[in-house]
Amino acid sequence: MENKLLGYYHAIEESSRMMLEAAKAEDWEGVVRYEGSCAVLIEQLRFRARSEALDASDRIEKSYIMQRILSNDAQIRDLAEPWMPHFERQLEGAQLLH
Repeated sequence: MENKLLGYYHAIEESSRMMLEAAKAEDWEGVVRYEGSCAVLIEQLRFRARSEALDASDRIEKSYIMQRILSNDAQIRDLAEPWMPHFERQLEGAQLLH
């Protein structure tokens, strides 16, 4: 039976994979939506980690999961970087309206 704590790592990995797929499709609203899901899962993981622990084999699996999450994150950043000036201009325009 899978450790419930490890399940959070798997869910975060899946959400980061979905963020990457959205970034590849230039669906930036989707990226933000999945990023929000990741943030919620991370908070839930932090709460659960206070009272639960991973055994040695689960810690090894966690390490592999974290490597995949970091790889997804790096790819998302590479895809998002060209769009950043566009987002900054939109934010500046929105601030002028307020």
